[in-house]
Amino acid sequence: MRAQPAWGLSLNVFGRAFVPRQSPVKLRHPDAKDFTASSQPSRQWDEQYNRPMRKHYPWLWFDADGTLFDYNRAEAAALKNTFRLLTLPFEDSYLDVYREINHGLWQALERQEITQAVLRYRRFELLMEALQMSGSPEQMSSAYVEQLSICSELMDGAYEVLQTLSEKSEIAIVTNGLQTVQRGRLENSTIKGFIRELIISEEVDAAKPGAPFFDAAFERCGHPQRIEVLIIGDSLTSDIRGGVDYGIDTCWYNPADENEPEALQITYEIRHLSDLLEIVD
Repeated sequence: MRAQPAWGLSLNVFGRAFVPRQSPVKLRHPDAKDFTASSQPSRQWDEQYNRPMRKHYPWLWFDADGTLFDYNRAEAAALKNTFRLLTLPFEDSYLDVYREINHGLWQALERQEITQAVLRYRRFELLMEALQMSGSPEQMSSAYVEQLSICSELMDGAYEVLQTLSEKSEIAIVTNGLQTVQRGRLENSTIKGFIRELIISEEVDAAKPGAPFFDAAFERCGHPQRIEVLIIGDSLTSDIRGGVDYGIDTCWYNPADENEPEALQITYEIRHLSDLLEIVD
């Protein structure tokens, strides 16, 4: 359960109130911008503004889909365009069916039960079965991946936040996405110039949350110390679980204000990407 905001809050120079809590520490703002900072000994407290001090991370690792890129919009557009290109009838309800199938398969990938090669086509086999359609899952997969790779719409504030953070930190994207999609999307994106490294599970033959993926990411980034890395992502099961298990600081991007899992020691929790500017120096 989340603690209710307290009365008599101290205000910082921006007029925002901060509420200290026990581990983890919840910082509650009047404008509903929240984040959570763990009460680790390494976190110094700013007594003047009653908040954890901003911390410098030489490396900031961002998840791609749902964190930097607006995956929901891209997914909807790509699926609709795929049906149109294949001259298949499309109804809006098909998107929900596809999302349920796709989500289940990505969860299986994180558990190492299937490979991405299987995922690429199996989701469309299951979709066609569910919709009682005939056709080629391989053809639909190829068309969908191509459409998805050209959808590079960003989440609100992503460009401005990366522009600011890249002045002091190196930025990497760490993603379980498909190589064709992620490289095509970044190439077409306005944030391309801010990204130092792009680590894709399909290229390193390992997926978040597994340690081999993080081993590969650390190697690509020149083997920084673990205390020098912060991973930011929307997925508790891949981004946050992987970061916690690997021993690096984590920032859960939680715009939907979902319940915070008690068993997972998250370092920070944010509602808006711009909240990172209050965390990172």
